Amino acid sequence: MRVLLSAYDSRGGVEPLVGLAVRLRELGAEVRMCAPPDEEFAKRLAVVGVEMVPTGQSVRDLVTGKTPPSPGGVPRRAAELVAAFYDKVTAAAEGCDVLLATGLVPAVAGVQAVAEKLSMRYVYVSYQPVSLPSPHHPPMPRPGRPLPSDVTDNQVLWDLDILDAQAVFGEAINTHRASIGLPAVDNLRDHVFTDRPWLATDPVLAPWQQPADLDVVQTGAWVLPDERPLPADLVAFLDAGTAPVYVGFGSIPMRDPQDVARTAIEAIRAQGRRAVLSRGWADLALIDDQDDCFVVGEVNHQALFRRAAAVVHHGGAGTTTTATWAGAPQVVVPQGADQPYFAGRVADLGIGAAHDGPTPTVESLSVALKAALTPGTRARATAVADTFRTDGATVAANLLLDAIGQERPPVSA
Repeated sequence: MRVLLSAYDSRGGVEPLVGLAVRLRELGAEVRMCAPPDEEFAKRLAVVGVEMVPTGQSVRDLVTGKTPPSPGGVPRRAAELVAAFYDKVTAAAEGCDVLLATGLVPAVAGVQAVAEKLSMRYVYVSYQPVSLPSPHHPPMPRPGRPLPSDVTDNQVLWDLDILDAQAVFGEAINTHRASIGLPAVDNLRDHVFTDRPWLATDPVLAPWQQPADLDVVQTGAWVLPDERPLPADLVAFLDAGTAPVYVGFGSIPMRDPQDVARTAIEAIRAQGRRAVLSRGWADLALIDDQDDCFVVGEVNHQALFRRAAAVVHHGGAGTTTTATWAGAPQVVVPQGADQPYFAGRVADLGIGAAHDGPTPTVESLSVALKAALTPGTRARATAVADTFRTDGATVAANLLLDAIGQERPPVSA
């Protein structure tokens, strides 16, 4: 059996598919993945031996502004993305039994069009409940389409989201569909999501609430134990004193990274703690040469978070999941998208603090850190970690392969 996975996303969106790919291979499937051409993704997939098909432009260059905005803005970029993923996935899907996709809507629409054109099984997966239509939460705003402030009914907002998604992406996607002989769709959001999307989240950290119209399949988070040792110099730093506070914002391009680093380090020092600063895509750096701070690049977050007094981060699905699994108290400083949701979940579960707004001051971050560093928060974080399901990728892999097996005709003797 052959499976093609596809993601156009940052590291937090690609890493879960790595976990799924490994579990699929353990069950005897052949796996390949379409992913952004960034070097870090290629290296990660090479480590686990999964074939990668570079697709689309560099996500890091787009996020950090190294790729200049296109003349046509979002519609132009959407058109390029749907075409790129359709072309690459069409070639890569030869001999495959199922396509599974996640990431930006135009990229997923390209994958879905391949499945439609070739009559292949297709699965859409989300890493956060709030991107899926539900009466229990509002939608996330589409690019350039803020939610109306005078509307509070979630169902009305989701109905408006259909129109917003169509307005932002509809012309680009339908123009491409026409070029390959497929009919136009007037509700591309639901067409791409399908009526049975998968939700790859831990049911305690990010549950799917019923009742809801969608038949959501919640598998648990797709995590892969990271066996890489921490760098020797980092281990030496960790061993030289009390547990530090980790600070990292992943793929978020902070507006003033120097000020963010200074604010974080001063707030951590105000609590009498040491700091480990992750460079991330914002390229955070140390603010002085004192020996109570250490900067890291790409490291094993699972191992590092287990040795942290607390984890200060942006609230992306991947980082929140890893910190929760590690049992580390958290301070979430949400910047946008699904991050306010995860900040709220961390606060509601009592496993950390949600910072009010995206721009912390030394004072505001100190208050949040003080709450996260209490023994009660640590105890609660440990208790929630004990409930964390680690079999999500295995569950998903078995579901995929079972579905493929059921669709295949019986072999005659």
